[in-house]
Amino acid sequence: MRAVVYERYGPPKVLRVENVDQPMPKANEVRIKIHATTVTRTDIGLRAGKPLIVRLFFGLLRPKQQILGTELAGEVEAIGAAVTRFAVGDHVFGSTPSFRTGAHAEYICLQENAPVAHKPAGMTFEEAAAVTDGVILALMCLEAAHVGKGHRIVVYGASGSIGTAGVQLAKYFGADVTAVCNTKNVDLVRSLGADRVIDYTKEDFTKNGETYDVIFDAVGKHSFSRCKGSLKRGGAYVATDGFRNLFLGMWTSRIGDKKVLFPIPPHYTQKNVIFLKELIEAGKYRAVIDRCYPLENVIEATRYVETQQKTGNVVLTVGAGPAG
Repeated sequence: MRAVVYERYGPPKVLRVENVDQPMPKANEVRIKIHATTVTRTDIGLRAGKPLIVRLFFGLLRPKQQILGTELAGEVEAIGAAVTRFAVGDHVFGSTPSFRTGAHAEYICLQENAPVAHKPAGMTFEEAAAVTDGVILALMCLEAAHVGKGHRIVVYGASGSIGTAGVQLAKYFGADVTAVCNTKNVDLVRSLGADRVIDYTKEDFTKNGETYDVIFDAVGKHSFSRCKGSLKRGGAYVATDGFRNLFLGMWTSRIGDKKVLFPIPPHYTQKNVIFLKELIEAGKYRAVIDRCYPLENVIEATRYVETQQKTGNVVLTVGAGPAG
């Protein structure tokens, strides 16, 4: 099968498409023919081996897992003898389990209880591939902050993969949402349900005198010190990047009335994917796709994601799959 392989940490040019052995499913596994996957912030960090702490889990000197990719959508092509939840021909979507990659390939084998579910009706494979990572990460952060009805929340970086998920989920949970993004994405973010949208090129939300229950930094570009004055007593700054926030989280849990939350490691579950499927089919969530690239153009796609200017998700199409 074709797969994107990297044997050393480094810039995008370390990636190459080559033929590798097709995986064989074990008794409790399904083999999925992948039709679409994505290039995420996680892929960028793993490929570069940064921050260095990721190498403790993925290989100190060189990557242990040489195929990147966590999100996927495709068709069940073979099943193990013990599998009962899926059948050959099922259209599925989801993610690899925590600390597992391998979706930048034509096929992948995953356990039956992996974070995978039947694809939402009416969704294309490209759309289905572009939802799980952002939603699961945003859901983990919003749940840590107990976001719910009546809460005022800022989603900073509201036009990215995690941010577009954060806006839609926060509204679903009943929060009052202020979304922060750049000029070109104001209308998009408003269409996702934000109660108000701030263009950060024209206004600094930390200086407008408003206070919030939660500030969710979906792009890892803000800081607790800068946001602290905009938090209500008992409020929380929720981080998605920067290991300094791990220590700030421990510190603020003991001192002060404003907290830093940094919910790691990410925990991908089938329950969350099924929840997402239900949201989509109820019309409460939609995918946001910036660009689609064929698998062979993975280096170009990766370089675009590294600009940190993508809107929503960047998709890799792996092969011509059946419609819907």
